[in-house]
Amino acid sequence: MDVPARNTRQEGQVWDRLARVADPELDEPITDMGFVERVAIVGREAVEVDFRLPTYWCSPNFAFLMADGIRREVGSLPWVRRVRVRLHDHMFAERVNNGVNEAQDFADIFRELSDGDDLDAVRAKFEEKAFQRRQECLIEALVAEGFPASGIVAMTLADLDAHAFADTAAAAQKPRYRALLLELGLAWGSDDLAFRRYDGSAITEAGFAEHMAALRAVRINMEFNGALCRGLQGTRYKEVDRSGKEPELVDFILGRVPPRADRPGQTMTN
Repeated sequence: MDVPARNTRQEGQVWDRLARVADPELDEPITDMGFVERVAIVGREAVEVDFRLPTYWCSPNFAFLMADGIRREVGSLPWVRRVRVRLHDHMFAERVNNGVNEAQDFADIFRELSDGDDLDAVRAKFEEKAFQRRQECLIEALVAEGFPASGIVAMTLADLDAHAFADTAAAAQKPRYRALLLELGLAWGSDDLAFRRYDGSAITEAGFAEHMAALRAVRINMEFNGALCRGLQGTRYKEVDRSGKEPELVDFILGRVPPRADRPGQTMTN
């Protein structure tokens, strides 16, 4: 039976919102990672979303953040009145599902694992990594284009908006970085600096190399975790990538991962 046109449009809107929810450890959309398994429109005002993570023991912090992100993003659609999120095949699935769907406090649900942190504190830790990874992608592309450190640290938001990146990964990350820059309050107008540290301090020309080394360390750690997650997910659900386009865990262990610009199959989320 054909799906009604209204539901088709609604489902498309839900998937668009789900693409805004990222794995907090990897800063990659859960839709790109293949975590979302089912979206259903119930009636005209309710949405059900089922998702599954790479392993049974994925961190409950990550699981709760993603489930909460799904609820918040889908719930922000004007026609949605109720969102039901279901995490499957996870050791804490029942606690995560009950907590998110019944608006329970994260620190109470995972008191023994949260070290007293509330959900905002946990979210902020991964938000910093996401900011750093997106920034490094853009700065690396500018360096590859021949921009000197002095020009990069002085670049304004207007300069960044006007710049067309030749690198496809940087072009895709640009709006994501810009959105987070504004969300964090690190830039307000076109004359504000486009690149700052997460704490708001300016990046100096003298400290540029050290800053880039710190960003690189964050990115390598996130890419290593990403390769591990994909490998575990592929093994668990028998969807192993044989294209050779994505680095595997062994490539990181043996130092065989080429520089970002030379890597085949680079996607918009890397």
